[in-house]
Amino acid sequence: MNIQTLYFGEVQIDEYQVIKFQSGIPGFNEFKQFVLLDIEDNPIYKVLQSLDEEGLAFIVTNPFLIYKGYEFDLDDAVAEQLEIKTKEDVSIFSIVTVEEPFDQSTINLKAPIILNLNKGLGKQVVLNLENYHTKHSIKGGELSHARTD
Repeated sequence: MNIQTLYFGEVQIDEYQVIKFQSGIPGFNEFKQFVLLDIEDNPIYKVLQSLDEEGLAFIVTNPFLIYKGYEFDLDDAVAEQLEIKTKEDVSIFSIVTVEEPFDQSTINLKAPIILNLNKGLGKQVVLNLENYHTKHSIKGGELSHARTD
């Protein structure tokens, strides 16, 4: 099927690429269907594009590529909702707030996006961990003793 996107114009996707967010994304609850699109020549970042609103798209990345010490426990209820059975079922992304210049951009470690790409299910969860915030430097670095309980 063809979709209109914010960054790439019209693109073709397959049905299996659609990711359903049962409750939407916090702040965008009415938008429930998204697709994860690659950015050409940039394997680190992707676009999480809404299928419901072409003007809604998030730049996302794997937070573990930037913050090696990032960790948290996935809540059992979230794992059940997303039909996650093994760690291979899980993909984790964080939203990037892009700034000019790019090295001033930030990454949201407080509210990761959890995906089960095999089932086409996703959810953004808000972590109750005080050391994670919505605006960590995109430059990475050390995290200060984040709790995982």
